[in-house]
Amino acid sequence: MADATPDKESDLGEGTLMSHLTELRSRLFKMVAGIFVIFLVLLPFSRQIFDFVAAPLTRFVPSGEMLAIGAVTSLTATISLTFYLSLFLAMPIILYQVWAFIAPGLYKNEKGFAVPLLITSVLLFLAGLAFAYYVVFPLIFGFVATFTPDVVEWKPDMAEYVGFVMLVALVFGVAFETPIATLLLVLTGLTTPEKLGKARPYVFLGAFVVGMLLTPPDVISQTILAVPVYLLYELGIILSRLARRKPDDSVAADS
Repeated sequence: MADATPDKESDLGEGTLMSHLTELRSRLFKMVAGIFVIFLVLLPFSRQIFDFVAAPLTRFVPSGEMLAIGAVTSLTATISLTFYLSLFLAMPIILYQVWAFIAPGLYKNEKGFAVPLLITSVLLFLAGLAFAYYVVFPLIFGFVATFTPDVVEWKPDMAEYVGFVMLVALVFGVAFETPIATLLLVLTGLTTPEKLGKARPYVFLGAFVVGMLLTPPDVISQTILAVPVYLLYELGIILSRLARRKPDDSVAADS
């Protein structure tokens, strides 16, 4: 009888592990399915999508045209751009599936702030993409165009352009998540708003270092990444102070 208890606990542990793995597989499948469905919906409009994404560059190219150097570059670059855009647009589905996977292990109060964080994360990511498209790209390509000699016919390769804009867009999308990351650090007890406030000089310097590493080698693109990141860091400190103040207010109200 003494040996039955460990065996039973082992069976329960294995059953729990298998159920988690099954749930994880289901969530991953839904993520992939969501991306694939969005990709299929966007695929017929892939040419229009490329024209739209290329607009910040082509307005500065004298001929208004780009190059397709390889034999199938026009196909692969257009399809790749459509896929990357599908991945970005599927971010709400991806984040929701992540939340749904970890939600059963959260307390009721944790679930209460998880949903607003989820919605805010999606909005901030999309805001980062919009900022990159409407602010960053025109500044970068306008800056490059001013340094192009008159004797040079500037026609960027479309495949290289897709890789560049998707990388920069992803960097800004993730960078705009800074308030969420800051808030989570405080809510999990890893730091405090006071410590975050004292770290301002290092964050300001680090933002420019990150901008130097992740953006093209020019001061403009580095600055337009570093400044929003720092301002969003300040927003995260404000939100973390408000979030930390709520429990104290509730205790005072009960007393």
